[in-house]
Amino acid sequence: MAATSTPNRTVLERFPAGGPRGSWPAEEFAADRRSAGQPAEVVMDLRTDTFLVIVRGGAR
Repeated sequence: MAATSTPNRTVLERFPAGGPRGSWPAEEFAADRRSAGQPAEVVMDLRTDTFLVIVRGGAR
């Protein structure tokens, strides 16, 4: 998993927006990260039509 950073967030993973109905891979990935103690959340990148799993503040 390659993380990328901007000044206020670290992107942990990217998921395409067109997943199968009833499938939420970005939310599942974020939940796994949260259960491991990382404050991950999901945001939508409208420019690329992807869901990003991020950690705010650039923390890993």
